[in-house]
Amino acid sequence: MQAFLRTHQLPASYVSLAKRWFESLAEDIARYRAMAGRPLIVGINGSQGSGKSTLAALLRLLLGEGHGLKVIDLSIDDFYLTRCQREELARRVHPLLVTRGVPGTHDTRLMARTLKCLSGSRVRVPIPRFDKAQDDRVPAEEWAQVQAPMDVVILEGWCLGTPPEAPERLETPINELERIEDLDGVWRRYVNDRIERDYRPVYDRIDIWIMLQAPSFQRVYRWRLEQEEKLARRQAGRSGSGDRIMSAPELARFIQHYQRLTEQALRTLPERVHYLYRLDAERQIIEARCPRPVELA
Repeated sequence: MQAFLRTHQLPASYVSLAKRWFESLAEDIARYRAMAGRPLIVGINGSQGSGKSTLAALLRLLLGEGHGLKVIDLSIDDFYLTRCQREELARRVHPLLVTRGVPGTHDTRLMARTLKCLSGSRVRVPIPRFDKAQDDRVPAEEWAQVQAPMDVVILEGWCLGTPPEAPERLETPINELERIEDLDGVWRRYVNDRIERDYRPVYDRIDIWIMLQAPSFQRVYRWRLEQEEKLARRQAGRSGSGDRIMSAPELARFIQHYQRLTEQALRTLPERVHYLYRLDAERQIIEARCPRPVELA
């Protein structure tokens, strides 16, 4: 755990938080894996900065070290389309699609194929990786490979599991970005359509759903700013890397790309997931409950 705290730049108090809230979650997942007799895929939804990546890594540690399971944790972020592919989307569909993040900017076929291979036969599976500082996918020849099958595959993402909105909800812009840069709604309708067509097949593969519920979208900007500051600290001292960290004004515009779906997730997912953890403004868990039971085929 001490190495885990150092790697993720966490305070010592995180140990007690992990013991209180997440050791039992790991025990449940291990029990469901034994009951199912097959690899399980666990999905974690949480707004930017909510701690979902840390939770995914913690579950990997707890399930691996504590329960002897073979586990991998993945981020939906590592399945972004390349910069070149997004630039093509921006020319063909809408300029806002050059910005990574929203549904439609991920390679869902690669995502589905990777999940299938990791829970399938005994093969070596390449794991895609995206460099956010470079805003591009790492070349495939540099991807790590792991030996399948896994016992548990954990996939985390800010929009993971979020359902599409009703068409009438798309008519009114919700922020300055939409009012100025998507006045006719082409971008938001495209994103909504991609969820239904391309993301649902991925969501259907997930056996257990977990959500870290932010108190509101208003808190997400502050959390995301903290994330960017942490990235800057990690990149400090790497001369000639070309890494680019967003300024506060750039981040304020960037985060507006995610407002609509973040609010949609906060409205719709809490009653749909199997494990719900409600967070306060300081990202402390104030409630944990199980809105619906896990049912494994």
